[in-house]
Amino acid sequence: MGASALSPKLPDRAAISPPLLNACLALFLVNAAFFMVMSVSDQWVVDARGLGNPTDFINVWSAGWLVLQGQPATAYDWDIQKQAEIAVLGRDYVGNFAWHYPPPFLFVAAFLARFPYVVAFIGWTTASLVPYLLVMRAIVGRPFGLLLAVAFPVILASTLVGQNGFLTAALIGGTLYLLPTRPILAGICLGLLSYKPQYGVLFPLALIAGAYWTAFTSAAIVTIAIAVISWLAFGSDSGHAFFHWMPTFSQAFFTEGRATWFKLQSMFGLVRFFGGSEPLAWTLQWMMSGTLVIALVMAWRRRLPYALKAAALATATLLVTPYLFLMTRWCWRSRSHCWSGSA
Repeated sequence: MGASALSPKLPDRAAISPPLLNACLALFLVNAAFFMVMSVSDQWVVDARGLGNPTDFINVWSAGWLVLQGQPATAYDWDIQKQAEIAVLGRDYVGNFAWHYPPPFLFVAAFLARFPYVVAFIGWTTASLVPYLLVMRAIVGRPFGLLLAVAFPVILASTLVGQNGFLTAALIGGTLYLLPTRPILAGICLGLLSYKPQYGVLFPLALIAGAYWTAFTSAAIVTIAIAVISWLAFGSDSGHAFFHWMPTFSQAFFTEGRATWFKLQSMFGLVRFFGGSEPLAWTLQWMMSGTLVIALVMAWRRRLPYALKAAALATATLLVTPYLFLMTRWCWRSRSHCWSGSA
């Protein structure tokens, strides 16, 4: 990948201030230390008895297993999915790790389920980390990008629970990095991001406002293609099940707050965490989202530096969705309810 407006050339290593470098190094060491502690204390993939620890990844592997059994639509059924998860883990747990991804992501789940659970967990975490590191390196434009990537505190949470944050970040970052110079590849990244539809709402608006028609067309083709292929592979029942179970998911997260409000890193979650009502939370969330849409479209229509517009889009992508979910690792240890979904 060639250099783009998103990653200007920096003259030398001295351009990175020592405090920033030291802070990133310290954060990386903290991440590494916590990961080692969790690993050696049997709090990562399996415990001392060899039983699986309930984490987000179990819903991926179990959904894939149901696909391999010829029952892709049942992956969305909370009861059937949980029984499959219990069978894999060898233990019961309170709550649910439910599957709420669109049908195309079943391809990834089915591929991972072809491997033993532990192998799939570690392999998924490692494999998805690679594109994340490459994209961060490309955006920063120098090796410091790798240190910056592994210094991010949430990298520990994503690693411990087997979430897909690395892949999501790589696709968002890849779209923005490639857009000025390789719009077709940027569109492909954006099309693949459709497995997390809540993060793709603003991209079409920005592409239209900025007249990035090649990337827009490429993204549309990829999105439609994988939707059609998944329909042919998994049948229409999977799509019906996806939409059928969404109200249950919405009720659990946004009305009942079964996952605890602080895990929703959004305006909606903030209001609910401080005791605000659901109508108030929705009102403030939609007010902020509407403001972001208007500001973003205006920014992408103007001749602003591309790096500024890309940063605005990346930030607004996270702020505009009420479902910005952070899975914490302690939930199953404290025996509280564990609720997960397409974070």
